[in-house]
Amino acid sequence: MLLQDKVVIVSGIGPGLGIKLAILAAEQGARAVVVAARTEKKLDEAEKEINKLGCSTEVLKVPTDIADRSACEKLVAATIEKFGRIDCLINSAYNPGKFVPIEKANMDDWRSAMEVNLFGTMNLTQAVIPQMKEQGGGSIVMVNTMVTQRALATQAGYGASKAALASATSHLALELGKYNIRVNSSFMGWMWGPPVEYFVNMMAKQQGVDVDVVKQGIAKNIPLGNIPTDYDCGKAVMFLASDYACAITGASLDVNGGEYMP
Repeated sequence: MLLQDKVVIVSGIGPGLGIKLAILAAEQGARAVVVAARTEKKLDEAEKEINKLGCSTEVLKVPTDIADRSACEKLVAATIEKFGRIDCLINSAYNPGKFVPIEKANMDDWRSAMEVNLFGTMNLTQAVIPQMKEQGGGSIVMVNTMVTQRALATQAGYGASKAALASATSHLALELGKYNIRVNSSFMGWMWGPPVEYFVNMMAKQQGVDVDVVKQGIAKNIPLGNIPTDYDCGKAVMFLASDYACAITGASLDVNGGEYMP
């Protein structure tokens, strides 16, 4: 198991990738999964799904708004108090912002996205670093997006905030390597799960076509021939978080079925 006996924090627990990451961490043998999101109901759902696995993984639920630095510090303190260490941090929390053309965009909306996607992620990352230094290492994975590498109409604000995160991640990897703290990124493309399902259904309704027509339109640009599930995409994150990636830091792993190839 990739995360055997690890203590793992997952931010951004929600109906899509976030909850899948928490479930995958438990499936991969984590001793504890600490789940963080602003909404307690989402944390309860994550705990319920992990308990269904019948594994021994402990779940700690900590309502957290990562844009609030003090909330991040409380999350980390609660984790250390209960489990004594933090092996992995998976930064999955994000704010997609509003999808509008740049010429019509409200910069306050861009700032809101940046507050979560860059500054919030840095808040939580900074909070775990002292503990990882003290224990002799750790792994941090940033869940990023293909939009930083391939422009998509109306997603400039979201892409800009995530591009800033990508740059910060490279610097972090350089700074923290001497402490045996690895920092990597997974760049996600289309992922079949609740958010994409909602989008596809909306597009099908607007275009007056069957849902499968919209799905096929997306899948035709993906060499593997289908839209990968958020669960399967999450497996790549587990690899980067695990000791199997012990020689990897500062890496950018594209997880998109081959849709974008630099």
